[in-house]
Amino acid sequence: MGKSKKTWAEAAIVELLEAGPDRIADTCVHGGEPCPGAAWQGLPYERQLAEKQAQVAEALERLGRFTDVELEPILPAVEQWRYRNKLEYSFGAPGPDDPPADPVLGFHARGRWDRIIDVDDCRLATAANNEARNAVREWARAEGLHAADDFGAGELRNLIVREGRRTGQVQTRLVTAAAEIPRPPVDLHTVIEGPSGGTAGPTGVLGEEFLRERLGDLELRVSPGAFLQTNTETAELLYGIAREYAALGGDERLFDLYCGIGTIGLSMAADAGEVWGIENIAEAIVDAEANAELNGIGNARFRVADARLGIRPLVEEAGRPDVVVLDPPRAGLSAKIVRRVLECEADRIVYVSCNPTTMAPNARQMVDAGYRLARVRPVDMFPQTPHIECVALLERVGP
Repeated sequence: MGKSKKTWAEAAIVELLEAGPDRIADTCVHGGEPCPGAAWQGLPYERQLAEKQAQVAEALERLGRFTDVELEPILPAVEQWRYRNKLEYSFGAPGPDDPPADPVLGFHARGRWDRIIDVDDCRLATAANNEARNAVREWARAEGLHAADDFGAGELRNLIVREGRRTGQVQTRLVTAAAEIPRPPVDLHTVIEGPSGGTAGPTGVLGEEFLRERLGDLELRVSPGAFLQTNTETAELLYGIAREYAALGGDERLFDLYCGIGTIGLSMAADAGEVWGIENIAEAIVDAEANAELNGIGNARFRVADARLGIRPLVEEAGRPDVVVLDPPRAGLSAKIVRRVLECEADRIVYVSCNPTTMAPNARQMVDAGYRLARVRPVDMFPQTPHIECVALLERVGP
């Protein structure tokens, strides 16, 4: 058994005695094991959608105490496989049951941090992504390089492969220990000092520094460390729902909190009077400003600020917003940030969430303060996984 809490526990399959009536064969398999990133691939896609719809409904009822919300039908993903524009792979030493090719490059085995499964074709990734990963692995083997460990041996830690789905550009970041290595056949080489690893650190440019992508009508540049939705095609649908919920008429002031590189705010700018975005990652704000200029958008302004401390100064500078768009990380909003959002007194709040279990209690806090949870729609950004995105609309009905 894995984790154990008061009300739930995790368990591992020991033996499959009889398959359930809905179970289908795994199709993304590496080294005889199901892909760790596709935990739900044994469920038919329609069953996945039904379970995710139920997840959102359960979170709204149990965690948000909502019983009469209009939960709209889940929006399926555009593609069930080959949809990810970014994947991160880890280097490792071959295990006792693996072929003796060193290093291996792939994913951590499910529930394991000491074993890497070598990957040749991940069906979550495109052919171009798989080709780039495999080329780096073959280069590493040809150069006699090895996976880095916590004792100072080896050179290679991680590989991040990103793809511009609309542009065809493939960008890679090779993360290594502080060691002299041959020039890799990749765009970016990031040096990580010390044994902790990760994907941050000084970056040396060997190719194009920025990923180029198109999202709807927007041309985008994306810095190596900036966030971009990993499912480009379905993200266009997600942002379309957000625009529908925002119901902009052309004159409104829109606040885009957690704006990242500006994708949501810029996608709504043509229908708004003015757009103001804040984000605590300076690199992303540089991207947002560049993307506004790249697309000829003159009514969008962006500021580097943490949402907890930056909302009040933004109101002082720009005035109160008519609409607020939120796209926070999985942890959702702290109670203090909810209070700051409520202080904006916006007519509508559009909450884009990658975690309904944090969105639901946040929505309850807003409803208790004078809003109505009018609509919620799940969007399947991550087929073959248990993760679900959703968009919620809150309308102001009281002081």
